[in-house]
Amino acid sequence: MFISNAYAQAAAPAAATSSLTTFLPLILMFVVMYFLMIRPQQKRAKEQKAMIDALTRGDEVVTAGGLLGKVSKVTDAHVTLEVATGVEIVVQKNAITMLLPKGTLKSI
Repeated sequence: MFISNAYAQAAAPAAATSSLTTFLPLILMFVVMYFLMIRPQQKRAKEQKAMIDALTRGDEVVTAGGLLGKVSKVTDAHVTLEVATGVEIVVQKNAITMLLPKGTLKSI
């Protein structure tokens, strides 16, 4: 009687936004991730593969475990390393992480 009825106002019409502006931040994030993370990693993997394919007898290398050695034999999947005079080990090619400059290992 004394209180009048309160009615909710109609909702304002939603602004029409294009789907491009909705997904633009997500697309931009993927582009930035590609150039900052994916592309440099692919470049490094390509350089690593080229280095492993170019291994020859007499190269001085470092393995993933930190062993230093001179390559004495190269096969399709394995490399034989001389880690000390008369001591040879066989490692997988993908365990070789770095090629050292010639003459780095004097004691072998």
